[in-house]
Amino acid sequence: MFGLTSEPQSLATEAQENWNINFPSIGDPHHEIRNACQERGFLGIFANKNYGHLRERVWANHPKGYFQPGVLALGSEGRVLYRWRCRPTHSNMSGAGNRPTPEYVWSQIRGALAEGTSDAPIDENPQFAAKDLSWPFFVAILLAHGWFVRPRAFPLGRPGDKPSTGAGKAVSTMKRRLLYFASCWAAAFFVLPVTWVLVGLAAWATAASIGVAELYRQFQHVPVGEPGQS
Repeated sequence: MFGLTSEPQSLATEAQENWNINFPSIGDPHHEIRNACQERGFLGIFANKNYGHLRERVWANHPKGYFQPGVLALGSEGRVLYRWRCRPTHSNMSGAGNRPTPEYVWSQIRGALAEGTSDAPIDENPQFAAKDLSWPFFVAILLAHGWFVRPRAFPLGRPGDKPSTGAGKAVSTMKRRLLYFASCWAAAFFVLPVTWVLVGLAAWATAASIGVAELYRQFQHVPVGEPGQS
Protein backbone atom coordinates (compact mmCIF):
# COMPACT_ATOMS: atom_id res chain seq x y z
CA MET A 1 0.00 0.00 0.00
CA PHE A 2 1.25 3.47 -0.91
CA GLY A 3 0.01 7.00 -0.40
CA LEU A 4 0.54 9.48 -3.23
CA THR A 5 0.69 13.26 -2.86
CA SER A 6 1.44 16.15 -5.20
CA GLU A 7 3.80 17.61 -2.60
CA PRO A 8 7.59 17.09 -2.83
CA GLN A 9 9.01 14.01 -1.14
CA SER A 10 10.29 16.03 1.82
CA LEU A 11 6.75 17.06 2.79
CA ALA A 12 5.37 13.59 2.02
CA THR A 13 7.91 12.05 4.41
CA GLU A 14 7.20 14.68 7.06
CA ALA A 15 3.46 13.95 6.91
CA GLN A 16 4.09 10.21 7.10
CA GLU A 17 6.18 10.63 10.25
CA ASN A 18 4.06 13.28 12.00
CA TRP A 19 0.73 11.57 11.29
CA ASN A 20 2.08 8.07 12.05
CA ILE A 21 1.08 6.73 8.64
CA ASN A 22 2.09 3.05 8.55
CA PHE A 23 2.64 2.86 4.80
CA PRO A 24 5.00 4.76 2.46
CA SER A 25 3.96 8.24 1.37
CA ILE A 26 5.29 9.08 -2.09
CA GLY A 27 5.75 12.63 -3.38
CA ASP A 28 4.74 13.17 -7.01
CA PRO A 29 5.11 16.96 -7.46
CA HIS A 30 5.42 16.72 -11.25
CA HIS A 31 2.47 14.31 -11.59
CA GLU A 32 4.59 11.61 -13.22
CA ILE A 33 2.90 8.73 -11.39
CA ARG A 34 -0.52 10.33 -11.79
CA ASN A 35 -0.01 10.71 -15.52
CA ALA A 36 1.34 7.15 -15.87
CA CYS A 37 -1.78 5.76 -14.17
CA GLN A 38 -3.96 7.75 -16.54
CA GLU A 39 -1.98 6.75 -19.67
CA ARG A 40 -2.18 3.07 -18.75
CA GLY A 41 -5.93 3.32 -18.27
CA PHE A 42 -5.84 2.59 -14.55
CA LEU A 43 -7.29 5.81 -13.16
CA GLY A 44 -7.38 9.45 -14.22
CA ILE A 45 -7.71 11.76 -11.24
CA PHE A 46 -8.62 15.43 -11.38
CA ALA A 47 -6.06 18.15 -10.67
CA ASN A 48 -6.32 21.78 -9.58
CA LYS A 49 -4.08 24.74 -10.10
CA ASN A 50 -2.24 25.73 -6.93
CA TYR A 51 -4.04 28.90 -5.85
CA GLY A 52 -2.49 28.95 -2.39
CA HIS A 53 -5.24 27.48 -0.17
CA LEU A 54 -6.83 30.89 0.46
CA ARG A 55 -3.37 32.24 1.34
CA GLU A 56 -3.20 30.13 4.49
CA ARG A 57 -0.77 27.28 3.81
CA VAL A 58 2.23 29.27 2.68
CA TRP A 59 4.48 26.24 3.14
CA ALA A 60 2.53 24.10 0.66
CA ASN A 61 4.42 23.31 -2.51
CA HIS A 62 2.58 22.04 -5.58
CA PRO A 63 4.77 23.04 -8.56
CA LYS A 64 2.27 21.62 -11.08
CA GLY A 65 -0.87 21.96 -8.98
CA TYR A 66 -2.44 19.50 -6.58
CA PHE A 67 -4.48 16.49 -7.53
CA GLN A 68 -7.77 15.41 -6.05
CA PRO A 69 -8.20 12.24 -3.97
CA GLY A 70 -8.43 8.84 -5.57
CA VAL A 71 -8.17 5.16 -4.66
CA LEU A 72 -6.64 2.54 -6.94
CA ALA A 73 -6.17 -1.16 -6.19
CA LEU A 74 -4.29 -3.43 -8.62
CA GLY A 75 -3.92 -7.18 -8.61
CA SER A 76 -0.54 -8.88 -9.00
CA GLU A 77 -1.31 -9.43 -12.68
CA GLY A 78 -2.13 -5.76 -13.22
CA ARG A 79 -5.91 -6.09 -13.16
CA VAL A 80 -7.82 -3.15 -11.67
CA LEU A 81 -9.59 -4.44 -8.57
CA TYR A 82 -11.02 -1.14 -7.40
CA ARG A 83 -10.89 2.49 -8.45
CA TRP A 84 -12.53 5.67 -7.28
CA ARG A 85 -11.76 9.29 -7.97
CA CYS A 86 -13.12 12.44 -6.44
CA ARG A 87 -14.83 14.70 -8.95
CA PRO A 88 -14.59 18.10 -7.20
CA THR A 89 -18.00 19.74 -7.07
CA HIS A 90 -19.85 22.04 -4.71
CA SER A 91 -21.75 19.01 -3.39
CA ASN A 92 -18.53 17.50 -1.96
CA MET A 93 -16.98 20.83 -0.92
CA SER A 94 -14.75 20.90 -4.02
CA GLY A 95 -13.01 17.71 -2.99
CA ALA A 96 -12.72 18.48 0.73
CA GLY A 97 -15.51 16.05 1.55
CA ASN A 98 -15.59 12.40 2.53
CA ARG A 99 -13.56 9.49 1.19
CA PRO A 100 -14.73 5.87 0.79
CA THR A 101 -14.40 3.99 4.07
CA PRO A 102 -11.52 1.47 4.32
CA GLU A 103 -13.96 -1.32 5.18
CA TYR A 104 -16.03 -0.60 2.09
CA VAL A 105 -13.01 -0.44 -0.22
CA TRP A 106 -11.63 -3.69 1.15
CA SER A 107 -14.99 -5.41 0.62
CA GLN A 108 -15.00 -4.24 -3.00
CA ILE A 109 -11.45 -5.52 -3.53
CA ARG A 110 -12.31 -8.92 -2.06
CA GLY A 111 -15.37 -9.10 -4.28
CA ALA A 112 -13.29 -8.32 -7.38
CA LEU A 113 -10.76 -11.00 -6.43
CA ALA A 114 -13.50 -13.57 -6.08
CA GLU A 115 -15.44 -12.68 -9.21
CA GLY A 116 -14.41 -12.43 -12.85
CA THR A 117 -11.23 -11.30 -14.57
CA SER A 118 -12.20 -7.89 -15.99
CA ASP A 119 -11.12 -4.50 -14.65
CA ALA A 120 -13.40 -2.91 -12.08
CA PRO A 121 -15.26 0.19 -13.30
CA ILE A 122 -14.84 3.53 -11.57
CA ASP A 123 -16.97 3.51 -8.43
CA GLU A 124 -19.50 6.31 -8.85
CA ASN A 125 -21.41 5.65 -5.63
CA PRO A 126 -19.05 4.60 -2.83
CA GLN A 127 -19.90 4.27 0.83
CA PHE A 128 -18.92 7.24 2.99
CA ALA A 129 -18.81 7.44 6.76
CA ALA A 130 -20.79 10.69 6.94
CA LYS A 131 -22.67 13.21 4.82
CA ASP A 132 -20.80 16.19 3.40
CA LEU A 133 -21.69 19.73 4.41
CA SER A 134 -23.81 21.64 1.92
CA TRP A 135 -21.89 24.17 -0.18
CA PRO A 136 -23.56 27.29 1.37
CA PHE A 137 -22.89 25.97 4.89
CA PHE A 138 -19.29 25.08 3.94
CA VAL A 139 -18.71 28.64 2.69
CA ALA A 140 -20.28 29.99 5.89
CA ILE A 141 -18.01 27.77 8.02
CA LEU A 142 -14.88 29.05 6.25
CA LEU A 143 -16.13 32.61 6.56
CA ALA A 144 -16.69 32.10 10.29
CA HIS A 145 -13.16 30.70 10.57
CA GLY A 146 -11.92 34.01 9.16
CA TRP A 147 -14.01 35.92 11.73
CA PHE A 148 -16.42 36.97 8.96
CA VAL A 149 -13.81 39.15 7.26
CA ARG A 150 -12.90 36.61 4.56
CA PRO A 151 -13.05 32.80 4.23
CA ARG A 152 -10.07 31.10 5.83
CA ALA A 153 -8.92 27.52 5.21
CA PHE A 154 -8.33 25.27 8.20
CA PRO A 155 -4.68 24.56 9.05
CA LEU A 156 -3.17 21.09 8.94
CA GLY A 157 -1.16 21.54 12.12
CA ARG A 158 2.19 21.97 10.42
CA PRO A 159 4.73 24.51 11.74
CA GLY A 160 3.99 27.75 9.93
CA ASP A 161 0.22 27.31 10.00
CA LYS A 162 -1.70 30.00 11.82
CA PRO A 163 -3.32 28.81 15.08
CA SER A 164 -6.89 27.63 14.82
CA THR A 165 -9.37 25.56 16.77
CA GLY A 166 -8.47 22.30 18.48
CA ALA A 167 -8.43 19.04 16.57
CA GLY A 168 -11.90 17.68 15.90
CA LYS A 169 -13.63 20.84 17.13
CA ALA A 170 -13.44 23.03 14.03
CA VAL A 171 -16.98 22.63 12.68
CA SER A 172 -18.68 22.78 16.11
CA THR A 173 -16.71 25.91 17.02
CA MET A 174 -17.59 27.59 13.72
CA LYS A 175 -21.26 26.72 14.24
CA ARG A 176 -21.16 28.62 17.53
CA ARG A 177 -19.50 31.58 15.83
CA LEU A 178 -22.25 31.60 13.20
CA LEU A 179 -24.90 31.54 15.91
CA TYR A 180 -23.28 34.42 17.82
CA PHE A 181 -22.84 36.39 14.59
CA ALA A 182 -26.50 35.99 13.64
CA SER A 183 -27.59 36.81 17.19
CA CYS A 184 -25.60 40.05 17.18
CA TRP A 185 -27.25 41.19 13.98
CA ALA A 186 -30.69 40.23 15.32
CA ALA A 187 -30.03 42.18 18.51
CA ALA A 188 -28.87 45.18 16.48
CA PHE A 189 -32.25 45.28 14.72
CA PHE A 190 -33.95 45.56 18.11
CA VAL A 191 -31.79 48.27 19.66
CA LEU A 192 -30.68 50.37 16.69
CA PRO A 193 -32.51 52.13 13.88
CA VAL A 194 -33.28 49.64 11.14
CA THR A 195 -31.74 51.86 8.46
CA TRP A 196 -28.41 51.93 10.29
CA VAL A 197 -28.37 48.16 10.67
CA LEU A 198 -29.27 47.59 7.02
CA VAL A 199 -26.50 49.94 5.90
CA GLY A 200 -24.04 48.15 8.18
CA LEU A 201 -25.18 44.75 6.95
CA ALA A 202 -24.82 45.85 3.32
CA ALA A 203 -21.35 47.23 4.01
CA TRP A 204 -20.27 43.97 5.65
CA ALA A 205 -21.74 41.86 2.84
CA THR A 206 -19.89 43.96 0.26
CA ALA A 207 -16.57 43.61 2.07
CA ALA A 208 -17.02 39.88 2.73
CA SER A 209 -18.01 39.20 -0.87
CA ILE A 210 -14.42 39.89 -1.98
CA GLY A 211 -13.14 36.89 -0.01
CA VAL A 212 -16.10 34.74 -1.00
CA ALA A 213 -15.41 35.50 -4.67
CA GLU A 214 -11.80 34.42 -4.12
CA LEU A 215 -13.03 31.17 -2.62
CA TYR A 216 -15.22 30.51 -5.66
CA ARG A 217 -12.24 31.11 -7.97
CA GLN A 218 -10.00 28.70 -6.09
CA PHE A 219 -12.40 25.86 -5.29
CA GLN A 220 -13.04 23.70 -8.31
CA HIS A 221 -16.44 22.58 -9.57
CA VAL A 222 -16.33 20.00 -12.39
CA PRO A 223 -19.77 18.99 -13.71
CA VAL A 224 -20.28 15.45 -15.02
CA GLY A 225 -18.92 15.17 -18.55
CA GLU A 226 -16.46 18.01 -18.19
CA PRO A 227 -12.75 17.04 -18.07
CA GLY A 228 -10.69 18.07 -15.05
CA GLN A 229 -7.77 20.46 -15.16
CA SER A 230 -4.40 18.86 -15.82
